[in-house]
This record gives sequence, structure tokens and C-alpha cells, in this order.
Amino acid sequence: MKFLIKNGQVIDPSEGLNKKLDVLVEDGYIVMISESIDENEADAVYDVKGCVVAPGFVDLHAHLREPGGERAETIETATMSAMNGGFTHICAMPNTSPCMDNAAIISLVLDKAKSAGFAKVLPVGAVSKNREGKELASIGEMVEKGIVGVSDDGSPVATSDLVKKALEYCIPFGIPLMEHAEDLTLTKKAVMNEGFYSTKLGLKGMPSIAEDIIVARDIIINSYVKGWLHIQHLSTEFSLNLVRDAKSRGEKVTCEVTPHHLFLNDSYLETFNTNYIMKPPLRDERDRLALIEGIKDGTIDAIATDHAPHPNEFKNCEIDIAAFGIIGFETAIPVILDLLYHKHCVSIERIVELMSINPAKIVKIDNERIGEGKKADLTVFDPDREVTINSFYFKSKARNTPFNGLKLKGTPVLTVFGERVVECKVGD
Repeated sequence: MKFLIKNGQVIDPSEGLNKKLDVLVEDGYIVMISESIDENEADAVYDVKGCVVAPGFVDLHAHLREPGGERAETIETATMSAMNGGFTHICAMPNTSPCMDNAAIISLVLDKAKSAGFAKVLPVGAVSKNREGKELASIGEMVEKGIVGVSDDGSPVATSDLVKKALEYCIPFGIPLMEHAEDLTLTKKAVMNEGFYSTKLGLKGMPSIAEDIIVARDIIINSYVKGWLHIQHLSTEFSLNLVRDAKSRGEKVTCEVTPHHLFLNDSYLETFNTNYIMKPPLRDERDRLALIEGIKDGTIDAIATDHAPHPNEFKNCEIDIAAFGIIGFETAIPVILDLLYHKHCVSIERIVELMSINPAKIVKIDNERIGEGKKADLTVFDPDREVTINSFYFKSKARNTPFNGLKLKGTPVLTVFGERVVECKVGD
């Protein structure tokens, strides 16, 4: 099939490209890029006037639940959801059942993703066997199968010794240790950020130092080892400053933040809506604004969804027993465009860096993705179209989102990956 994406503003900061161009795709590959391509050249035409055409968005942090958690999500529904939300590549976290800690499970996940045929799945292997924090998993064997990093996500790497060993072991493979920064001794039975609102609501809080302590520990170890540390879902001002300082010293430390930590703060828990329960918890307003500043000054490398689907009964329950996490593929682009582009004047180029270019570098995807002869790998979004989020249109099996019914400015329009084309719809 031959189709034409016409009248789009093609933006690729890695190539210094920001120009109105037409893009012609045939059999999954870009065959022509020009200022004007005749519509008769194509079998189908997508007129995307007013929209941005960017290299496909890459999500560094997602929970696909399969194997073991298929009631919440499957690899097929997750990859469909990702493309409906504008993502062509998604990193699958290893806290599945069984755990993604060996080559056989990695192969299973990749085979299922290939069979689904939607967004490409990039598996992240466990740091430790069964994520128990006792001994290293078979990292080398998993690298051979295609993992792009290691993490015990859902838990931090248990000990300093294991962090050191994992960082050292990853160096020759050129992959990062991706850390879920949470000192579990400080967060037992806690449900939200420790602060004014936890006190007001009578809910046990997670102190921000639970994150800061692990970030500080890992940065110190990484400085000694000279490895590559990536901080997942960073949420506090103090941790952000730790990363900023490490970068200023030339250390290889990268980090991601989520749309929900940028958009929301802990005051939303006054509603007792369990869709505001997550790890790390929604922080106070000072932390939230600090993260936005980290976006602006370049400290933060990427925006990742931490897509975390749950069956309805895991959320539709008392707040102190609700599961942590929210889905994120299909709300990320509207939330980020509305907040960062429209409210905080962050450029479209910077947003593309955060959601496409930088994540692609971290997982070693080919830098030049918009070019003649390249596999079609494109995210098209309208930065100005208003959309009211409606989970009815979601492809995810889950519906645990705090953004349902929210009117936002900006929406994904079209996602193209190879021969797969998805016309996105996330609301009305």
C-alpha cells in the first residue's frame, strides 16, 4: 500500500528539521519526502494540515502485564493502546509473573509482540533473579535476546553491592541500570506523599526522602563505577538536583518523569479517588514545579508514561488497599501538550526531544528515522486541537486513569510503524 501524509510540519530536532513537507510511504518505508507530492501518487491521503509529523514516540517505561497479568493487560492490547496514543516503541518492565529475568521469558515477550504487529516492544530485563535482590539475573543472555536495560522496577535494587555489580556488568553491553528509587523501609503501608495533605486526610504518607536516599546512593555508586544510571519516574526536587549535579560533573546519569507527576500534585487526593494513587506518589506543588523547570533547563532527559493497568476491582476499593499506578499511553500526548506547550511555553521541538529523540538514544534506536529509505516510524499530533479524554475509545483493557473527562488542548492524530497505520482517537 502507498499512502501520503500531506501538509504536515515535519519536526526532527536531531536533524535540525522543522519544515512543512509531504511524506510518501510505500510498503512500510518512506519513499519520498518533498515540499509537494501529487496526491495521485498514493492510494490513500492523510491531510494533516496544522499537525506535527515527528519521529515515532518512544516510551521508556511501561507495564504490559503479560505474562501473568492478562486480566489487566496483554501485550496485544498494550501495543494497540500505545499506537492509539502515538507511541511506536515501548519498553516493557520486568515485574511480570514469571519475572522477565531470563532469556526464555524475553523471547516469549518478543514473540508475542511480533505476533501482535503493533508498537515495537523493547524488553527491560530484571536486575536480580525473580527481582528478589539476592543475585544478578542472567543479564548477558537477556542482552543477546534484545533487552535494552535492566531494572527491578516495582522495587529498588535491594543493596549497594548489587547496584555496584549490576552497573559494572552492564558497562560492556552499553545498557543502563534503570532504577525505581524507593527506600521500602520508609514507605510501608503508605498510600500518598507525606506532607500537608496526608496529615489533613489522615492517610499514611511516603516521605520524599524515600526516593532521594536511593537516588543519592545510586549516583554515588555510579560515580565510582563509571557506569550508566537511569532514574525512573523521578518525582522530587531534591532528586532532580542530585541528577543535575551529577550531570554537571560529567557523570552518565539520565532520568525520566511522567505526565502525571508533571500535571498533578498531592492535593488531588482530597477527592479520595484511587486513580490518584501511584508510586512514586503525587508530590507537593513545589516538587511539581521543580520538575517542569527540569524540563525547561534540560536536566530531564525523557517523559515516560509508567503505563500501569489494573483490573477495575483493584482500583474500585478502599484507598488504603488500592493498587498503585495508572494507565498512560493514550493520555500522555494531550496531557503534555496542554501542560508544557500551552501553559508553560515549552517548545514543540523540546517535547519531541523528550518523547522521541532522547528516549530513542537511551534504547539505541537509529537516530535518523525520518528519511527516504527509512522504515516508516512516525507520530503525527495536533498541538492545538481540543479533546475531551474519553476512555471509551481506549485500546487498553484497563480504565484506571484520573484524566477521563478532562478537556485538554493537543491530541495524537496518526501513528505509523512500518505497514501498520493507526488513526488515533482518545476523546471527543
